[in-house]
Amino acid sequence: MACPLCQKRTAKRWCPARGERICAVCCGTEREVTIDCPFDCKFLIAARRYETGHRPPPQPEALPYPEVAVTMELLHELRPMLAELGLEILKLAREHPAIVDADVLAALRALTESCRTLVSGLYYEKPPEAGPARVVYVRLAETLARIRARQAERVGFAALKDSEVLALLVFLLRLASYHSNGRPRSRAFLDFLRAQYPRDAGLAPEAPRIIVP
Repeated sequence: MACPLCQKRTAKRWCPARGERICAVCCGTEREVTIDCPFDCKFLIAARRYETGHRPPPQPEALPYPEVAVTMELLHELRPMLAELGLEILKLAREHPAIVDADVLAALRALTESCRTLVSGLYYEKPPEAGPARVVYVRLAETLARIRARQAERVGFAALKDSEVLALLVFLLRLASYHSNGRPRSRAFLDFLRAQYPRDAGLAPEAPRIIVP
């Protein structure tokens, strides 16, 4: 049977997204491009493993906002907040299955830029106009406001600094940029993030395993 996509090669691979067999070449070229692959597809999982094993280490100058220093000491201090933000992203991905890495990246870029201008003394906010990216932006902005309010109420603890929030957002943006493969329908970063939390419904935000790439 010919592949329904190319009409040339033999259809040998079962595609759960399309509910039919396609050829290996189309599976590789259309994966997360025109095919909205489920995270548990065995061919997608194999591709993820291959990409992870062959991905070069990140170059500091290529990272988003290379001028922003993100130290391990600060990440250790902000670990519960980092976990809470990651958890909200995962919850949103469950609530809105259409969300892909590009939406998360767009939301994080907009939030990071807003925070950067705040640190510089000139606040400027330009959230994504609509769609899933706007949904992610609003939820993360609400989560950050909740974190700030909770931190300010803690007796004996200093309020969260804008520079600390900026470092937190830059780190998340760097993680998302590094782990996403750039395909239009990629959920590689979401899959990476999902692997950092327990599988149970609690997804305890106090103990993520998010590490520097």
